[in-house]
Amino acid sequence: MKVLIVGSGGREHAIAMAVAKSPKVDKIYCAPGNAGIAAQAECVPIAAMEFDKLADFAKEQGIDLTIIGMDDPLVGGIVDVFEERGLRVFGPRKNAAILEGSKAFSKELMKKYNIPTAGYETFDDADSALAYLETAKLPIVLKADGLALGKGVLICHTLEEAKDGVKEIMQDKKFGTAGNRMVVEEFMTGREVSVLSFVDGKTIKIMSSAQDHKRALDGDQGLNTGGMGTFSPSPFYTKEVDEFCKKYIYQATVDAMAAEGRDFQGIIFFGLMLTEEGPKVLEYNARFGDPEAQVVLPRMKNDIIEVMEACVDGKLDTIDLQFEDNAAVCVVLASEGYPVSYKKGYPITGFEQFDGRDDRFCYHAGTAFNDKGEIVTNGGRVLGITATGADLKEARANEYEATEWISFENKYMRHENGKAIDEG
Repeated sequence: MKVLIVGSGGREHAIAMAVAKSPKVDKIYCAPGNAGIAAQAECVPIAAMEFDKLADFAKEQGIDLTIIGMDDPLVGGIVDVFEERGLRVFGPRKNAAILEGSKAFSKELMKKYNIPTAGYETFDDADSALAYLETAKLPIVLKADGLALGKGVLICHTLEEAKDGVKEIMQDKKFGTAGNRMVVEEFMTGREVSVLSFVDGKTIKIMSSAQDHKRALDGDQGLNTGGMGTFSPSPFYTKEVDEFCKKYIYQATVDAMAAEGRDFQGIIFFGLMLTEEGPKVLEYNARFGDPEAQVVLPRMKNDIIEVMEACVDGKLDTIDLQFEDNAAVCVVLASEGYPVSYKKGYPITGFEQFDGRDDRFCYHAGTAFNDKGEIVTNGGRVLGITATGADLKEARANEYEATEWISFENKYMRHENGKAIDEG
């Protein structure tokens, strides 16, 4: 069969590598792809938001399944466009992708269906938000309602910080139209854990847990980023946590969406906070996390195409989802200065070290070919280096060894990813 993957980051590279292992697949395309994905797929110069062009390409090439990796096209309704054209596509329709597309919607859904989450208020104008903050308990969390590349969340410890945050989000529009509405949320404390799942509209199958590092600098300092690395499984996601979430969060979310006439087919990413009162939902995403996909997918035993087709066909209950009894750690190699400003175009060397290995992986996030045919840096997050091991400590040791294989000018990474492993 022929498969088209829509996206261009490390997540899409991880998906492409998983798809390439399926005996069902003869040909993979990726739009627009990147320099690393080009090793598994034929990259097509169509942007992820060019829905009609993508659907035309899928028709012309006889694509059997299109996999949407990114949030923007999902929230924008690409699945609806493909389905209207009679094309098979993996991902939620627009009316279901709102689970990620609007934080206000997801908070209201959780409140209505008694799914554990932090207390909150939603505001459409800055003056009302500022008035509310005068009596709010600090610290407090401000969230731009829409998509903001994982950066539209501000944790404010003082009233002055909170007021500045309202100005950033709602008045200065630092996150664009994502800040037209804003959610002000109770600050929760505890461990953060990410859990990915496959969903077919009624059945949900949980993948292995993961835990990521959002801050740019060691010691969880610096600005929030799209993710500087991750590890799987999380030692804090215990059997008791799993049982609680299965009872009160996972299936409850799928059922709530169905009850709202928004049947969800695709990936639900549960961002959880393990509080003293029990697990609560921090956020939902409507697709694989990035870089969570880079540590979860290498551990999945199943043929990813079989699982995705079962989701599309409403037959996920027939799948026995299994993961290796091992661990994986990913460290993002970034461009110095990310997430604010950084230079591009530096040649990258060392890729050959990963050839033929099934325990070390180099996922391309921000790479491109220059006019000499060299692979060069082309983004803030450049590569995601992943290693597996018998347990998290072994995977972490393998991981940091592998990061030394890659060289490029301006290379930056966190040096203590997975530190929680040693505390667990």
